[in-house]
Amino acid sequence: MGEAQEVQLQVMGKVGKEASPARQENETSQPTIPQKRNTKWWLLMAIYSLLLLAGQSVAVLLGRLYFEKGGNSSWMGALVQPAGFPILLPFYLSQPKSPSTSNLETNLPSNLVLASIYISCGLFQAIVCMLHSLGLKYLPVSTYSLVCASQLGFNALFSFFLNSLKLTPFIINSLVLLTISSILLVFQDDSAESKQVYRRKYALGFICTVGASAGYGLLLSLTQFAFKKVLKKETFKVVLDMTIYPSLASTIAILVGLFASREWKGLGKEMEGFELGEVSYCMTLIWTAISWQLFSIGCVGLIFEVSSVFSNVISTFGLPVVPVLAVFCFGDKMDVIKAIAMVLAIWGFLSYVYQHYLDDCKLKKQNTNAAATEMVITG
Repeated sequence: MGEAQEVQLQVMGKVGKEASPARQENETSQPTIPQKRNTKWWLLMAIYSLLLLAGQSVAVLLGRLYFEKGGNSSWMGALVQPAGFPILLPFYLSQPKSPSTSNLETNLPSNLVLASIYISCGLFQAIVCMLHSLGLKYLPVSTYSLVCASQLGFNALFSFFLNSLKLTPFIINSLVLLTISSILLVFQDDSAESKQVYRRKYALGFICTVGASAGYGLLLSLTQFAFKKVLKKETFKVVLDMTIYPSLASTIAILVGLFASREWKGLGKEMEGFELGEVSYCMTLIWTAISWQLFSIGCVGLIFEVSSVFSNVISTFGLPVVPVLAVFCFGDKMDVIKAIAMVLAIWGFLSYVYQHYLDDCKLKKQNTNAAATEMVITG
C-alpha cells in the first residue's frame, strides 16, 4: 500500500514538473498578446479620429463655401453629405469574406432585418442631412459649428435610454454647459453677417441646426444599439456596411426630393453663376462629398470600437476648430457671445473627457486587482 502511494506521488510530481513549464510559458506569453492588441487598437482609434476630425472640418467649410459663393440648393447641400459612398466600394469589395458556420448563422440577423435597419437609418439620415443643409445655408459657419456642439448632449441623453449610459455628475455638467452654450447663440444677432442673412432665416437656420443635432445624436445611439444588439459582428466589413448601405438609401431619398422639388432645373444656372467658376463649383461639391464619407467612416468606426458618445466627443472636440478657421476663410466675426459659447463648449467637452478618464482608471484598477487575484489563486 505504501509503495503504491509512493509510486503515485512520484508520477504526480513528474506530471506537475512537465506541466509547470507549459503553464509558465502561457503566463509569460499572455501579457504580450494584450500589448499587441492595445497597440493596434490605439492605432485604429487614431486613424478613425483623424478621419472624423479632418473630414468634418473640411466638409463644413466647403459646404459653407458652396452657399457663400452662389450655391442656393438646399437639396444639393444635403445630397453631398451621403452621396460620396461609392469611393468606399473598393475597400468594401477587398474585404475578405468571413467563414460561416451553422452555429454562427443561427445568431445572425436575417436579410430582411438588415435591410430594414439600413433603409430606416438611411431615411432618417436623409432628414438629418437636409436639416444640416438648411442650418449651414442660413447660419454663419462659426455659429453653425457652435450650435452643433449640442449634439453631444442629445447623444448622451438618447444613449442613457437606449444603451444604458450612466449619467455621472461630470456628464451632467457637460450636458448643462453644452446646452447653455447653444442657448447663448440665440441672442447672437448675425443678421448683418454673411450675405445679409435676415433674422427670420437666422431663426430658421438655428432651429434646423438644433433639430439636426438632436437627430444626429439619436442616429448615433441607434447605430450603437444596432451594433451591440442586432449585428453582433466585430469586423471592418460591418463598419462599411453601416456606412455604405444607409448612405445609399439616404442618397436615393434626397435625389427623389431634389427632382420632386424641381430644384435640379436651376443647377445649370447655379453652376454658371458660381463666383469661383464652373470647375470650382464641381470640385467643391465633389470634395465635400468625399470629406463627409471620410467623416462617416471615422464616426461609425469609433461607434463600433467604443461607443456613440465617444464618437460624438471626438466630433465635438473638432467643432471649435471650425469657427476659428471661419474667421479667416469667410470673415465671420468672433464677438463676446461666440467666444463665451466656445469656452463653455470646450469646458463641457473636457468635463466628459475627464469622466472617460476616470472610467478608464477604474477599469485598469479592476483589471489589475483581477490579475493579482488570479495569480494568488494559481500561484
